[in-house]
Amino acid sequence: MAGSGSRGNELYEILGVPKAASDTDIKKAYRKLAKEFHPDKNPEAGDKFKEISFAYDVLSDPKKRQVYDRYGLKGLQESGADGGSFSGHDIFSQLFGGGLFGMGGMGGRGGRDRYQGEDTIHPLKVSLECLYNGKTTKLQLSKNQICEGCQGKGSKSGMNYVCRGCRGAGYKIQFKPIMGNMSAQVNVKCTDCNGEGQTCPESDRCQQCRGKKVVQVTKILEVNVTKGMEDGTRITFWGQGDQQPGVEPGDVVIVLQQKPHEKFQRVDCDLYMTHTITLAEALCGFQFLVKHLDGRDILVKHPAGQIIKPGDVKGIVGEGMPLPKNPFEHGNLFIKFDVVFPANQFAEPEKLKMLETLLPPRPSFEMPTGENVEEVMLQEYDANDRSSQSNSRGGEAYNSDDEEGGAQRIQCPAQ
Repeated sequence: MAGSGSRGNELYEILGVPKAASDTDIKKAYRKLAKEFHPDKNPEAGDKFKEISFAYDVLSDPKKRQVYDRYGLKGLQESGADGGSFSGHDIFSQLFGGGLFGMGGMGGRGGRDRYQGEDTIHPLKVSLECLYNGKTTKLQLSKNQICEGCQGKGSKSGMNYVCRGCRGAGYKIQFKPIMGNMSAQVNVKCTDCNGEGQTCPESDRCQQCRGKKVVQVTKILEVNVTKGMEDGTRITFWGQGDQQPGVEPGDVVIVLQQKPHEKFQRVDCDLYMTHTITLAEALCGFQFLVKHLDGRDILVKHPAGQIIKPGDVKGIVGEGMPLPKNPFEHGNLFIKFDVVFPANQFAEPEKLKMLETLLPPRPSFEMPTGENVEEVMLQEYDANDRSSQSNSRGGEAYNSDDEEGGAQRIQCPAQ
């Protein structure tokens, strides 16, 4: 193995600490960088995050750090201080040239992340009122925490027992038939130690965790839902995930799920609702109250003479959702109008004539003359009423006058 020279400085430079940094300084530097370059917060910094995690894994382990300080990365590899989990084309040949972790991630035993545990994803259902006004809610979660009784060793004596089944590798080699007499060598997780590479005899197991190295605890998180947050927003609690020995805990990620609202629908920062008015209101103006998401009563007014047609959409500026980055600014509220028409024969013929004098005039009509003019009356049509259909003459609009009863019925188009 070569001497140290300058090759023992790369990992310190990654964390931004001097070579004489204490364990506490290294841990603080790692946590600060991990928050900045974590893939959830900075998706484009995946390789940088892996470099940071690897550097911390080496420098936080006294044995690995001692070998690294003396012999550098090459010496660390040759000494086996990395745990023997990487092949010849591993991180040491790729860390500072040709792409970090070219084998597809920080693959440790069983293909899982060696340096940071998995994130805990938890959905949180919230109302539209909560997203409009903001709210801090308490969330109770269960998580694994390193056992204080054995400090994550799993044994009362503090000893580590190498699994005899896999000799500490965490996996066993098996041969899987492919075709004919051919077979392939595959690594299968060791069932004796569940892939951990260590077992503990019953007589020496920690009484608190029963040799599992972790215990389950209840954690109360205060989730701050700020004004204007959207459905699907992720709120991350860094390092609050499940703990396991030798692995940085993952994060707890709260994913907001908006519950349906009986009145409003949200699209980005705008709100939409539907309101029904009468024909008189559509023609002569109206006013009505809208109970907003913050409890305010908004008086909506529309002047007479400005006609509202069925399906018209009108907007109210500044009464939508707060903008996430500027809660003092709001989107708009849009109202779609349905117009209810009066029932048949709602007024006497004389009053209808008076009403007609107030409405725009009818279009002019001139009655044609001649034998080819035939007068008909419109009938009610129900597409679901099959009895109204005629089966005698499928292409005609009316039944023959020769039909029994002489009744005329609407002929439905062929289906």
